[in-house]
Amino acid sequence: MRLPLALIANVRLLNSGLRIRHSIHNGVLKTSLLSSHNICSRAERKWIKPAGFDTGVKTYNSLTKQKEPLVLAQERIATWYSCGPTVYDHAHLGHACSYVRFDILQRILSRIFEINVIHVMVITDIDDKIIQRSLEVSNISPTVLARMHEEEFKRDMQALRVLPPAVYMRVTDNIPQIVAFIKRIIGNGHAYVTSQGNVYFDTQSIGNRYGKLVNLGGIVGELGAQDKRDPRDFALWKASKPHEPHWESPWGQGRPGWHIECSTIASSVFGSQLDIHSGGIDLAFPHHENEIAQSEAYHQCEQWGNYFLHSGHLHLKGSVEKMSKSLKNYVTIKDFLKSYTANEFRLFCLLTRYRSAIDYSDASMNEARSTLSTISAFCHNAQAYMQGHLQCQPTEEGILWERLSATQSSVRKALADDFDTPKTVDAIMSLIHHGNCQLQPATKVDGQRSAAVFGAMLSYVREIMGVFGVDLLDRKEVHDSSGVLNNVVEELVHFRSKVRKFALSVEDQAPQDPHTGSEIQKRHPEPDRVPLLKDCDALRNNLAPLGVHIKDRGTNSTWEITRRGETRKD
Repeated sequence: MRLPLALIANVRLLNSGLRIRHSIHNGVLKTSLLSSHNICSRAERKWIKPAGFDTGVKTYNSLTKQKEPLVLAQERIATWYSCGPTVYDHAHLGHACSYVRFDILQRILSRIFEINVIHVMVITDIDDKIIQRSLEVSNISPTVLARMHEEEFKRDMQALRVLPPAVYMRVTDNIPQIVAFIKRIIGNGHAYVTSQGNVYFDTQSIGNRYGKLVNLGGIVGELGAQDKRDPRDFALWKASKPHEPHWESPWGQGRPGWHIECSTIASSVFGSQLDIHSGGIDLAFPHHENEIAQSEAYHQCEQWGNYFLHSGHLHLKGSVEKMSKSLKNYVTIKDFLKSYTANEFRLFCLLTRYRSAIDYSDASMNEARSTLSTISAFCHNAQAYMQGHLQCQPTEEGILWERLSATQSSVRKALADDFDTPKTVDAIMSLIHHGNCQLQPATKVDGQRSAAVFGAMLSYVREIMGVFGVDLLDRKEVHDSSGVLNNVVEELVHFRSKVRKFALSVEDQAPQDPHTGSEIQKRHPEPDRVPLLKDCDALRNNLAPLGVHIKDRGTNSTWEITRRGETRKD
């Protein structure tokens, strides 16, 4: 005698330690699943520390909920997989925040710790959302819609200076591999086919190992609501519906489930072991949890991904909800870049830990802009000092060398501690503060300039900002013209400085007290030279709204170009 499917399922649930609740609703018997809080024992959830190359970095691992030493399977090579976008609409700042943050982490590993990061990203170009959006837009197929938004996404990433992965992989280019992946999971006893042509992963087949990223205690679901055995089971293959894109498979026409694409593509490139998997915290469950289950069922291994890194949500200031297309509370990357620059957005991301939630507002962006302005101003002044355009009293060179060395040490230590960029920025700003304290302009200078130490500080600040993808030498962000404009401004400021120096030259001829050696009283410029000074001031004031900022330092002047309307902090 064959037992009813529901009874078999109940027996399996009881054997696994789960609790079953029966209820009657509108005369219909319903079976609900309640997971015990002890469903995932520490023994079966235990993280296995990889054997291999210790990078010297500690990173927060979502598998253990604590910082762990980052150990790579191969020396100085990190295999890294990330979930890319579902390309049905414009990318927004919530997406940008995650991608920029992980781009910064990869740059740190590469540039600071000399790790060769091999990054693969999937583009989800077939999904319920893509199909639905194509139906809402007349005369456009899901394929064309996906291609349009894929290219837009890549342009957005380029505009934000996000380094492209080693390869982008599309789901629709990997359907045969996905079908083969599902077949093997079925063959290994971890998935089943329903009479409707759907294929589901059998979460009960892996026992308490399901739930490595999250505690499943208290989960409630209904058995029999769909054609699956367990409410936690998830689709590997979806039977086709009318007017939907579909592909052939041993189970009939259909398309892949969402989770299976990542497991298949990551495995096709990296095999049975992955160093790092990244994504937004909202993907931890069910997406990443299901990836782990599928991949370990396919490879028959205990631990597929060694480190799962998750970035915090981006919130609009005052809102507890994340920025989301479904909530219609988002700002597109394209619109954002009309008001701010990629450098400013990167500073915005650097000012918080990558795994922390982050509030987006005018105030937070102004803080980032002000920080960037302070860094840029220091670099400009240090360069002017080295060129002899900025005259200062003798500096305490030894102190600055010590500060620079201490900063380099503290920055490396902070970045090795779960990529602590806020602490790194604080260290850089402290170094800049001590540099600025000694870059005070003076009319007369006695002694030799300490150009070398400021050159070293300037190079280091540029280098670290470059590691973060903040390009302090890129003036294309602040104006649309070519480098010719810089040369024109240089000549203009040089000519103005000569005129101004001529007009002020009488101040250097002030008589001195023969007893004290101090100046008795400075004489004013000759009356016929006053108009020259007024014209020089007028030129400086008129150029400022156009983005050309001239700063007079005694008889010399320095200049810089900023984006029109930018708030500057001298």
